[in-house]
Amino acid sequence: MSDSTAPHPAPAPAPAPESQKPGLRDETIAHYLETIFYIEGEGEIARPGRIAEWMGLSAPTVSVTLARLAEGGWIAVAKDRSVALTPHGNDRAAEIVRVHRLLERWLTDVLGMDWASADEEAMRLAEGVSPEVANRLQASIGNPATCPHGNVIPGQEPPYGPLISLATLVAGQVAVVRRISEVAEHDAPELLRHLERVGIMPGATVRLGETDAVLGAISLDVDGSSTALSPEVAASIWAELESR
Repeated sequence: MSDSTAPHPAPAPAPAPESQKPGLRDETIAHYLETIFYIEGEGEIARPGRIAEWMGLSAPTVSVTLARLAEGGWIAVAKDRSVALTPHGNDRAAEIVRVHRLLERWLTDVLGMDWASADEEAMRLAEGVSPEVANRLQASIGNPATCPHGNVIPGQEPPYGPLISLATLVAGQVAVVRRISEVAEHDAPELLRHLERVGIMPGATVRLGETDAVLGAISLDVDGSSTALSPEVAASIWAELESR
């Protein structure tokens, strides 16, 4: 005989209607929009696979979240699954990136942190910075135009002209380094420390030497010192040709 007093398992809850599903957390929205902003800013097409790779998440997780972001009007998803920020999403992303880059500038210029550590620390601090604090921070550090890596702070005008990557220079050409790719910063954080060690920073003057045909390394004279970069790294560094 069965025990009529034994507890019965609770029935599984029915799935919530779409209109009642909880919204995305604000930090999740911010993280996705910032990622797409950076990818678009480097001239890449933002696709679910690239976004998943950047964020270190599974492709299914990213696909579900992108669908929710599209429902919220933050992004538009094309038939080929490429993703683009809507004007609404771009405005929000630009403010997120602005805060991050201002914090990087403050951490390096005022607190004296190296630029790789500043990038990591800014990610931790940015979430708690209000628009009012961001405005005051910007004014207090002299309204900088770029982050320490040379990427323009949204709302500011670029302090340089047309740029080309170091990978496209020809032997003997002289250029001034203006910015390091945001994608390169993310994909290879240690790259920032290496570039700082060899002096390849915004404002540095470089002259291209001969390319090693065997190793594929690009030889550079950096403010009088010699170094070598792989073509992939050289492609992530943008410079302004020195005017004659």
